[in-house]
Amino acid sequence: MNLVFLAIACGVIALLYGILTSQQVLRASPGNARMVEVAEAIQEGASAYLRRQYTAITVVGVAVAVLVYLFLGGLSAAGFAVGAILSGVAGFIGMNISVRANVRTAEAARIGLQNGLTVAFRAGAVTGMLVAGLALLAIAVLFYVLTGPMGMAPNDRQVVTALTALALGASLVSIFARLGGGIFTKAADVGADLVGKVEAGIPEDDPRNPAVIADNVGDNVGDCAGMAADLFETYVVTVGITMVMIALLVSGAQLLPLMSLPLLIGGVCIITSIIGTYMVRLGKKESIMGALYKGFWTTTALAVPAIWFAATYALGDLNQTIATTGGLSFPAINLVWASFVGLAVTALIVWITEYYTGTNYRPVKSIAKASQTGHGTNVIQGLAISLESTALPTIVIIAGVITSFQLAGLLGVAFAASAMLALAGMVVALDAYGPVTDNAGGIAEMSGLEDEVRHRTDALDAVGNTTKAVTKGYAIGSAGLAALVLFSAFTEDLRVFGSEIGVTSDLNTMFSLTNPYVIVGLLLGALLPYLFGAMAMTAVGRAGGAVVEEVRGQFRDNPGIMDGSVRPNYARTVDLVTKAAIKEMIIPSLLPVLAPIVVYFVIGAVAGQENGLAATGALLLGVIVSGLFVAISMTSGGGAWDNAKKYIEDGNFGGKGSEAHKAAVTGDTVGDPYKDTAGPAVNPMIKITNIVALLLLAALAGHGAA
Repeated sequence: MNLVFLAIACGVIALLYGILTSQQVLRASPGNARMVEVAEAIQEGASAYLRRQYTAITVVGVAVAVLVYLFLGGLSAAGFAVGAILSGVAGFIGMNISVRANVRTAEAARIGLQNGLTVAFRAGAVTGMLVAGLALLAIAVLFYVLTGPMGMAPNDRQVVTALTALALGASLVSIFARLGGGIFTKAADVGADLVGKVEAGIPEDDPRNPAVIADNVGDNVGDCAGMAADLFETYVVTVGITMVMIALLVSGAQLLPLMSLPLLIGGVCIITSIIGTYMVRLGKKESIMGALYKGFWTTTALAVPAIWFAATYALGDLNQTIATTGGLSFPAINLVWASFVGLAVTALIVWITEYYTGTNYRPVKSIAKASQTGHGTNVIQGLAISLESTALPTIVIIAGVITSFQLAGLLGVAFAASAMLALAGMVVALDAYGPVTDNAGGIAEMSGLEDEVRHRTDALDAVGNTTKAVTKGYAIGSAGLAALVLFSAFTEDLRVFGSEIGVTSDLNTMFSLTNPYVIVGLLLGALLPYLFGAMAMTAVGRAGGAVVEEVRGQFRDNPGIMDGSVRPNYARTVDLVTKAAIKEMIIPSLLPVLAPIVVYFVIGAVAGQENGLAATGALLLGVIVSGLFVAISMTSGGGAWDNAKKYIEDGNFGGKGSEAHKAAVTGDTVGDPYKDTAGPAVNPMIKITNIVALLLLAALAGHGAA
């Protein structure tokens, strides 16, 4: 239990860091009265949206909690509730600090670029460390309570099922937060851009645009609250399922130290992340991305000795042999090497995502260049880059899976995924920095600050676009590895406990490609991310269309808006988008929850239970493979479209107002729901499908009842 206490202590340190750093941020000056007025409007809109969203999530969450209680017992229901509540808390904290740091970043940028960077990144670091700390505490405290005061064995089925239910609670809230926030932010953004920039010819964040406050609210509820809930969920799922895999594959005296090791790795990497945050400073070249990367690479480099220390402390002799119930044996040190593979995969995916979304590289420049010949060629080149961007990350993930599997089998893959998520504190900090700087630019524009200030906030925001894309690439890459571990847990669960639910066939026979129901499951699973993405894109289109009509109507009915004599009705636009986002998020979010259950019972009724299970397992694999490509394509492609527009606005290919710029705005309009709504939401969708299937097995076997 000492190992678990150490992990809990590291989680507490993360919370203390978050509290102290948030006080530093809030002590900074919020600027003049006009800046405070704009910031308060953004705060009010964001709070109103989250209240409505969390009310809707609570209704669904309570219904799911009751079902978990009825089929899996009180412990699993408690685990589900803890995961759901803390995922919501993570999102709320992310939004709350962001909407208060934005105006302080704008004011700090009046002093200098370093001052603006410091405030924005500190705000992001608060969110990052609180997300990592809460996620680690959720798993560690639940594991301690079950195996300590309640006296259960670490591999007791109730413990395993409760950890899985914890992951389900986090995932369910995450998909609502990701999808609802994504619909809100992109509907507002699309509406503001199409009518403001293209039709009215006014600048981005112009206070005359009725959708401009909704757009700034959306940055917080989508990119900040949504990403915080997303990576909280990914952390909980990955570490939790790694522990579940250990429980299924290892027994004896090695069990408790091995199950505690992922928690300890997460704990020591929180410490390295905190150290990394203090390395974020501009150098002589004043490269903002370089400053942020100082923090990231410091965190990653320090994670290497930290993980080695954690493994040595937890396991003692790293040359001891670990034997799994599946017949595989390997030296304990191989788990350390597998963890280093996870760090390498993280570093490579970060670099690849920056290459495809940064303004200094070929992909973004090629889209900007294509914009010179019209809207159609911009869209064609953007789609081409989005498809191309899947290749390198996939190769990296394949190499990571093969290498870690060769080192330690399925446990090697699990530890590689856990090591990736151990860096979540720093990665979320990089992501949450983005909406803060985006809002800071909007506040500077709406408050009429000096051009020099807007130039600085634009520079901070341009890098923020890249960091947001990098974070999404990281989240998807880690989700790919985590989902493979989830699928492995499903098949391993069937191998160990299949006889309890009447499975008599060999698993190799059940999942053979000669079984037509396996093909059916693969096809249905591959379909789900496309169907889910279509629902999300359609939702943004409908909500964005409503915003366009609203903004056009206000311009038409109040001519004084354009000459500045009449103030737009910001609140009405915010309310419109809020209602649309809440309405549109429910049905797509339930798709991954219901899919494995429906497939199991329908195929089972038609072709027998074993074929139902075979189709369900194949469904999981289809979701993973298809979802990985859909998510990477959408997020990297959308990020490239966005920065191609920024590249032109910086004065290239005609600059703002040129025909190339108008074409780039169209491409960005297509890419926005790609990168900020559908693509990121596929990430939790993949994992929810797998987690529900795992809990379905537990319910069929009657495990978890208590």
